[in-house]
Amino acid sequence: MTINLKNKAEIIEKFGKNAKDTGSVETQIALLTEKIAELTEHLKTNAKDFQGRRGLLMMVGRRKRLLSYLKDRNLDDYRKIIKKLNIREAK
Repeated sequence: MTINLKNKAEIIEKFGKNAKDTGSVETQIALLTEKIAELTEHLKTNAKDFQGRRGLLMMVGRRKRLLSYLKDRNLDDYRKIIKKLNIREAK
């Protein structure tokens, strides 16, 4: 249910400023998006996993706050990351 190191490294290379950039907002959003996708698949087969559902909702909330922060700071980067990750319709 967690992201393996190879996938995590690929995501960090794609969205980070360098190979060790795990703290930038774009990287955090991309990693959370991957975790959300994996947990969503898990919950499709395990419908009664209520703690997993709670974790999913917490991750979605955290991603929403990070996206709001990015939108306030840099609208162009916000639009780019939403388009790359296919999160929602870009405004």
